[in-house]
Amino acid sequence: MKFNIPDTNQKRVVIVGGGFAGLTLARNLSRNKAFQIVLIDKNNYHQFQPLFYQVAMAGLEPSSIVFPFRKVFQKQKNVFVRLAKVQAVRPEQHEIDTEIGALRYDYLVLAMGADTNWFGNEQLKANAIPMKSVSEALYLRNAIFEDYERAVTADDYEDRQRFLDIVVVGGGATGVEVAGSLAEMKRHIIGKDYQDLNRDEIQIHLIHGAPRVLNAMSEEASAQSEKFLKDLGVNLLLDKVVQTYDGKVVTIDDGSTIKADKVIWAAGITGNKIEGLPASALARGNRLICNEFNEVSGVQDVFALGDIALQTHEPAWPNGHPQVAQPAMQQGKQLAKNLIRKHKGESMQPFRYKDLGSMATIGRHRAVADLPYWKTQGLLAWMMWLFIHLLYILGTKNKVFVFLNWVWNYLTYDQSLRLVIKPWRRPEPYSPRINSI
Repeated sequence: MKFNIPDTNQKRVVIVGGGFAGLTLARNLSRNKAFQIVLIDKNNYHQFQPLFYQVAMAGLEPSSIVFPFRKVFQKQKNVFVRLAKVQAVRPEQHEIDTEIGALRYDYLVLAMGADTNWFGNEQLKANAIPMKSVSEALYLRNAIFEDYERAVTADDYEDRQRFLDIVVVGGGATGVEVAGSLAEMKRHIIGKDYQDLNRDEIQIHLIHGAPRVLNAMSEEASAQSEKFLKDLGVNLLLDKVVQTYDGKVVTIDDGSTIKADKVIWAAGITGNKIEGLPASALARGNRLICNEFNEVSGVQDVFALGDIALQTHEPAWPNGHPQVAQPAMQQGKQLAKNLIRKHKGESMQPFRYKDLGSMATIGRHRAVADLPYWKTQGLLAWMMWLFIHLLYILGTKNKVFVFLNWVWNYLTYDQSLRLVIKPWRRPEPYSPRINSI
């Protein structure tokens, strides 16, 4: 197989990954016809990661938070989208190896993002449920509602508790949002759909390995988030670490155990690795060491953006920028400007991160926001969270669908997407058995 991309006199920029960083770069650079852009991703769509948990909790349709790359670049003749997995980089030859062949580049931009960090615990990896993609969010949605269906037919109390109880590991933004959403589902949905279940039997546990949740945010935000979670009935287990999970029992470092069929893992991320780069460029968490221009250390014409980029040139961010959407998008915009400047023979300008603040929502009227000049919690923060997330979703239709879903959920205290949709698998081909005599 081949890429089937024409060789032209344009500078070829190969972008690996169509997340916030890669897509922002491609959109900004595509306006300049001096560049030929090849966007490579294992999916043919962009995923709006901040709302994965709402898909998992049956609040949104998966299609409303994804957007096809080819739709984005319909009018850009200098952009080529290819569905592939990149296997290795060969910096000396200015080539990458993929499952569909090799491809030459003038500039290579690595924006593969990050995946779930299991901290080397293979048992947890085999049994817990991650949430770093739409498909994983759908898997979690299926698991939750399948277990509710099992619970209504379980005669034994302990079996029923195993189906009903849910453990969330990780008290960052994803963890608190998932726990809060589960608690609201317990409060508003279970009594309607599962009248033969006692919703008071459902226990939601949030385990976090630090003394406070949202420890990257202010102490006020953390304290208010903990209050919101407790008001919703979430059992907080702070400063505790999950040691093992065998699919049925969670074992914590203090020796205590929790029986649960579902453990949602939101305890950290690690960068997606790619072969061929010097070991000296790799830092903790599989992040790539970059200079102020996002150039990867030790190689030429290779850049890194987003979650996998580690820049320590700014005194305010000695450990690198936060692994969230805003730094990724800002890096993408700046690199587009720098590649244009470099093509013109001008010097590149260093990246400077503008911190726009951080937010998290725990449920209806419950959110926290740390903005550059002020902090707020409660209803105002919740409304700001809704507006900002709606603003950044790609596509007018997606914005409308998400908004209508939110309005419906708000007015009716209901979620209309509680469906268990299992992936279809092609049956094994029929092979008649021939009896030998």
